[in-house]
Amino acid sequence: MKKRPLARWSLGLGRACALAVFIAAAVFPLAWIIATSLKDQKEIYAFPLRYWPASPTFDSYRKLFGFAEFRTYFLNSLGVTLAASFGGLLVSLPAGFALSRIPSEGLRKKNLLLLYFTQMIPGFMLMTPLYRGIARLGLADNLAVLAIVYAAMTVAFGAIMAKGFFDRVPPSIEEAALIDGCSPLSALARVILPLSLPGLFAIFSFNFLNTWNELFLAVVLLSSERKMTVPVALNSFISKAGVSWDILSAGIVVALLPTILLFALGRKYIIEGLTEGGTKG
Repeated sequence: MKKRPLARWSLGLGRACALAVFIAAAVFPLAWIIATSLKDQKEIYAFPLRYWPASPTFDSYRKLFGFAEFRTYFLNSLGVTLAASFGGLLVSLPAGFALSRIPSEGLRKKNLLLLYFTQMIPGFMLMTPLYRGIARLGLADNLAVLAIVYAAMTVAFGAIMAKGFFDRVPPSIEEAALIDGCSPLSALARVILPLSLPGLFAIFSFNFLNTWNELFLAVVLLSSERKMTVPVALNSFISKAGVSWDILSAGIVVALLPTILLFALGRKYIIEGLTEGGTKG
């Protein structure tokens, strides 16, 4: 009996140490990038390493928004990401609602398996045929087309998530709206969606995160320098002549701000959406 408190204390200490190591491993790269963005060229390459600049400077940020035209790339990414996130959400909601209300359980599972299968297809397999088709239509190097492609990529996963949220809404609520004269789409918009706001925000957040960080499709579909998105611009800072570590670090810090702001403002809704979005088998 005397060993139990000691065993519990040891277990708690072990968990605390493991958590501390995990947090340090997660926070250190971000702290290093922020510190690098505030250093001058001499401090970046100084030896021994300086973990924090002696005289922090914002010259890298001035260079980033000066000759690097990062403001243009940032606005390109923001516009494409918002359009794709909202577009994918608008399409995935009725799809998820239809999946949730299919009367045949067998047909519902078959459709779900089909959507899961689309998530297993590597994106690299689709790049060449996708580019060739878009190029033949004369729509290459177009930010609007890129947003449409991104939106299409988010629909399957968004529909799967939306189905989980709609499964938790009692059908009796929908039936009451239909009795009152609502059409199925009107019942979805007026009654069911307001009850699933945390889920909607969770889907939008995942769409935003996946679209904002996407690189390879943007590299393939865009060729004009002024139409580059943030990931493409950051990738361009790495060249055969070397890496502009100060500008690259400043760009990474700026690129992280939208996602940090999104999760900071919507953390409550994202957590509620994820906990309420479990599917019913």
